[in-house]
Amino acid sequence: MGPSELRPVLAPAAILLLAALAVWLGPALPASLAGLRTLGPYVVLALGVAFALRFNRGRALILLASLLAAYAGYDYAQGLGGFAAKAVYTALVVLVPLNALAAMALPERGVLYYGSYRWAVLIGGEALLILWIAAAGRSALSGLAWQGLLEHWLFRSPPTPLAGRLFFAAAFVAAVWRAWPKHTPLDIGLAAALASFFVAAEWAESASVFGAFMTAAGAIVLVAFVQESHRLAFRDELTGLPGRRALDERLRALGPHYVIAMADVDHFKGFNDTHGHDIGDQVLKLVAARLAETGGGAEAFRYGGEEFCVLFRDKTLKEALPYLEHTRASIERYRMAVRSDERTRHLEAGIRRRGDSVPTKLLSVTVSFGAAEPEIERQPPVQVLKAADEALYRAKKGGRNKVST
Repeated sequence: MGPSELRPVLAPAAILLLAALAVWLGPALPASLAGLRTLGPYVVLALGVAFALRFNRGRALILLASLLAAYAGYDYAQGLGGFAAKAVYTALVVLVPLNALAAMALPERGVLYYGSYRWAVLIGGEALLILWIAAAGRSALSGLAWQGLLEHWLFRSPPTPLAGRLFFAAAFVAAVWRAWPKHTPLDIGLAAALASFFVAAEWAESASVFGAFMTAAGAIVLVAFVQESHRLAFRDELTGLPGRRALDERLRALGPHYVIAMADVDHFKGFNDTHGHDIGDQVLKLVAARLAETGGGAEAFRYGGEEFCVLFRDKTLKEALPYLEHTRASIERYRMAVRSDERTRHLEAGIRRRGDSVPTKLLSVTVSFGAAEPEIERQPPVQVLKAADEALYRAKKGGRNKVST
């Protein structure tokens, strides 16, 4: 895991550390702010639910709604005492990770798909079940059998019963699995929120600790939503490169010396027409990966379609050209193995069943580059970008698979 992949982990780690400090400094809070200990988790978790609805993220909604219901149940149980409080706590620390595990096991379909109402029914049913368990011995509808069940070694608590720990471990592993290998901020945030809930559950006998780490769970997901929206706005989903909006920001911050190179995949429309859009996407990913490895401190961006931009800061055109030429050659040398023909899929399926090798075709791809640098001091980057685009046009007209200036 590289530095860029570790970056989404930093915010959850910082929030968990702040929660621990809040618990340590909690007694020093003035009386006027004491209400934050109970109101804070409600506000943060409710905001998280609203964000999940707005961003149409089903897994986040399920986890946050479960956490919000869990905190409300915990808060309500504080005034019950005795078996009722213990029953509510045990049910919460078992059902929340179970909900999370189910959400992680199912595909992400958003909030508005046709079957989403079932989750609302499930969480509502769980709330009724918890109230039924808590009423054991107090209501004719809930007998004493629950009391014996909660004394079983699997459900004995506090702290978190073994059943809750097992379900939490499974849900956390599933959340980490979902976060791999893309390491998106939201996926990492959901795994960290589960960890924060587990800490809260382990120290649930202290209302301040429980509230602090439930607040942290909601805050982690809120920050993850902000990071995710930034990622979607500034990074291309297909290639993983920064997008055009990120390039615009970089151009505004350039110094006097830089080089802009525009790159275009040669005959890309032919790849799509002949081999299909799946192969076209593979070509774009291949080119993006090679451009990202361009040396000399270059940054690669997806400009749009089959066009890319490579930016060299503090470099002259003479210094940048060898790096561009090396990248062009590395793309030209690469051979990509693909299906021999889309129309022979049924035949190839039969070949696989017999254990024979499937025929493949090796494709090569080339890229044309156009590069430019400022001709006068303080020349606007947009003019240099236009000059690079004109140089790219000359490379195309001159036979493709070359670097023009």
